[in-house]
Amino acid sequence: MDPNKVAKTDSATVVATLRQLIVNGRLAAGERLAEIPVAESLGVSRTPVRLAFRALEQEGLLARAGKRGYEVRSFSEADVRTAIEVRGTLEGLAARHLAERGMPQDVRATLRECIAEGAGILAKGHLLDDDVSRWSHLNKRFHDTLVNSHESRVIADAIARNDHLPFASADSIALDRSALPAEYEKLRIAQLQHRLVFDALEQRESARAEMLMREHAWVGFRYGPLFGAPG
Repeated sequence: MDPNKVAKTDSATVVATLRQLIVNGRLAAGERLAEIPVAESLGVSRTPVRLAFRALEQEGLLARAGKRGYEVRSFSEADVRTAIEVRGTLEGLAARHLAERGMPQDVRATLRECIAEGAGILAKGHLLDDDVSRWSHLNKRFHDTLVNSHESRVIADAIARNDHLPFASADSIALDRSALPAEYEKLRIAQLQHRLVFDALEQRESARAEMLMREHAWVGFRYGPLFGAPG
């Protein structure tokens, strides 16, 4: 395995690294995974690996195999594309409704904080190991704030169900540690899209906000090859 060993025992970084190994086929469907070998390969302790396995099981990428082990689940590219499209459609709908209603002050403040934190992460021009975890948390907060601002739970509940499909969650960051400059570019574009979505919401441009959120859903899956990294 050893995709340039993970320097920090951070479960978010381990999750992102394992996602990338799955998406590029280095961990194939049906392959068995156990805590100790994976931890040794990545150069981390067993705890973040254990947490990563649980997170990837929730995402539909791993399935239980025996009492302690896991195996990589089988899924098709069509499954991934459809799940991402569903999320983009639902988040776009939430953004359109929010733009039509106008942002409450608490929603506006939280989205601004997420954008400011993202700018801080990217300001140095490259990624460090703990940037993955920081970005993952702010990105989840941005998306959750937008979706949960709706007066109805219908959209949020539909997204929660869809999140159990491979790579469907907004938090499904796949990190290729051998191509960090390209990964930086992906996050830079994602950050720009956050800013554009916020601007559309501020201007109450509902159709634009919806379109931007639909496109934003694809940044992790389609944008990698544009910068010389696997998608």
